[in-house]
Amino acid sequence: MSPTNNLFRAARPAFRARQFFFRPKQQQQQAGRARFQSTTAGASTESWAKRMWNSPVGLKTVHFWAPIMKWALVIAGISDFARPAEKLSLTQNAALTCTGLIWTRWCLIIKPKNYLLAAVNFFLGIVGIVQCTRIGLWHQSQKALPHKVEEAKEAAVAKS
Repeated sequence: MSPTNNLFRAARPAFRARQFFFRPKQQQQQAGRARFQSTTAGASTESWAKRMWNSPVGLKTVHFWAPIMKWALVIAGISDFARPAEKLSLTQNAALTCTGLIWTRWCLIIKPKNYLLAAVNFFLGIVGIVQCTRIGLWHQSQKALPHKVEEAKEAAVAKS
């Protein structure tokens, strides 16, 4: 066996695929047949409920129930859209925004990846961004308000 064949065998899978193209035609056909399996070969006979129950992110783990409970924070944030911006807390909404964005990234790093928790944290961050934007716009309008009141008073005095 030549040293290059040993190199391909020990190399990464991308280089192993290259070795497939350098074989004689008959070996390629045999290798091609052996590579693919039927979809029923590895099929599980367990029901969806049993697989969900035994899953590492299944119904009996915190990976499932934490996101379910955290949706309450998102719903509360959405219900605050109806409240006036002056009654919202900037520090609370900034904390929710940071929490949502930081934990979204964390959920995609951990093993097993928890996409349900990542989704709820993403929406928590989005709701927080919207609320912080509302609060910021309200503060900007309050800074401009005294100047407009003075102009209105001067205009009223000039008319009379």
